[in-house]
Amino acid sequence: MKFVDEYRDADRTRGLIADIQRLATRRWTIMEVCGGQTHSLLRHGLDTALAQRVELIHGPGCPVCVTSAEAIDFALDMARRPDVAVLSFGDMLRVPGARGSLLQARAAGADVRLAYSPLDAVTVAQHTPEKQIVFFAVGFETTAPATALAVKRAAALRLKNFTLLAAHVRVLPAMELLCDAPDCRVQGFLAAGHVCAVLGYEDYAPFVERRRLPVVVAGFEPVDLLLALRECVRQLEAGEAAVTNCYCRGVRAAGNHQARAHIAAVYEPCDRDWRGIGVVPAGGFALRQEYAAFDARRRFARELPMLPASAECRAGEVLTGRLKPTDCAHFGKRCTPETPLGAPMVSAEGACAAYHRYAGNPVYVLRDPV
Repeated sequence: MKFVDEYRDADRTRGLIADIQRLATRRWTIMEVCGGQTHSLLRHGLDTALAQRVELIHGPGCPVCVTSAEAIDFALDMARRPDVAVLSFGDMLRVPGARGSLLQARAAGADVRLAYSPLDAVTVAQHTPEKQIVFFAVGFETTAPATALAVKRAAALRLKNFTLLAAHVRVLPAMELLCDAPDCRVQGFLAAGHVCAVLGYEDYAPFVERRRLPVVVAGFEPVDLLLALRECVRQLEAGEAAVTNCYCRGVRAAGNHQARAHIAAVYEPCDRDWRGIGVVPAGGFALRQEYAAFDARRRFARELPMLPASAECRAGEVLTGRLKPTDCAHFGKRCTPETPLGAPMVSAEGACAAYHRYAGNPVYVLRDPV
């Protein structure tokens, strides 16, 4: 991988913006699926620079944001048991369910721990035999290989005190659901570069053939994003629809064979409840039967009844591109990163957090010199 600076070059960035403005004879609506791309687009001011020719709408590309309140509440149930410790990634600890967040539970005395890797949880289980260790596994296909490896490692060690609360979600089924919505305005997609680094992009071909929508694999730096947007606009102007890779330094057509093999060995697709969106058919991963002993849902029963999620947060509209965060009445008022009403304001990949931090105040490539 080359240095990052060349992908943040201001002159090249401005040149690509000019290319897109020349290419586009009308305003096109393009959705970036990945929350990391959303943050980069706003951080560098690309949404504003292209606003006359491209409307960027933000998809459900934040796995923490779409993790259901029910899954969080299940994790809370487990964390409050004296013989259980729940581990997960940092953002997941802050996202509220219907009964609060894991971070709040930790403040009240629950054993909730930050993990940097799923294998950390396996190590904790090895060294803490008196506790049941539960890893709350979230993320798109990007993080699924690592949690699959953790399950395989736990199986090899024959650990009796390690389980996984699997809440992984799958990108392509969510894109299908978005396109089925009667009010869908998406005319082209930027595909998430890190997901495609694992899965490749060959699986998008049938989707593109059916939907007649361009899908362009994009990276995360401004030049990466603008190259992908230029290609998407070029296809739209020409009436074409194809899968194109504009993130060649990070993505191959077939993806990572070993990572895909780990996912296939440990997981199988399942229907998954996405927060604010509803049940996405085949929208998640569940542990295969041969690894059922490591499934937290099978080992632990819920102790508390389910509560409905708050109706105040309009996360579903934000996550499906039907509402700009700044158009929500609570944005920046009752809902801030310090006092979030919902997950998109909490997560480092959430669209509301991106708008709160960067909207109108880009900090890198296109910022005027002081």
